[in-house]
Amino acid sequence: MNDTEKRDIVVNLLKSRGVELSDMAELTLDLQKKYIPQLTFEVCLDHIERVVMKREVQNAILTGLELDILTEKGHVSEPLRTMLLDDHGLYGIDEILALAIVNVYGSIGLTNFGYVDKLKPGIIAKLDEAGKAEGVCHTFLDDIVAAIAAAAAASIAHRYVKK
Repeated sequence: MNDTEKRDIVVNLLKSRGVELSDMAELTLDLQKKYIPQLTFEVCLDHIERVVMKREVQNAILTGLELDILTEKGHVSEPLRTMLLDDHGLYGIDEILALAIVNVYGSIGLTNFGYVDKLKPGIIAKLDEAGKAEGVCHTFLDDIVAAIAAAAAASIAHRYVKK
């Protein structure tokens, strides 16, 4: 399977979990518009696409979302199942997996991720709230979405650095 085929799989998987690439592009625009006033939504969406095309990112998405789905289906053993369903604050592995995405883009990606993870803007807040419903697990999903947006913001920052 090539990266384009896997890209289609991860994009469809994200859609099935309620996330569009455009949702992440909006987060990216919010992260960077202060620094690059001429930045457009289309450029942000292009950078989201670039991030999602990376093999390491695709692997992190597939792994995290599979764990969320398996947890919802009851295929994860206790005590991990309860920790994931509750999005236990001290679990932390969800953030570690997300760091695999942002680390591709250096310290700017890392700081953007921390900011988005703490504030939970836009789609992140919706996912976080929806993940509190009985039997729904978004433990990995919200961090993966934040990481993709943060990575795209870092990609833009690297590209549009002041000369």
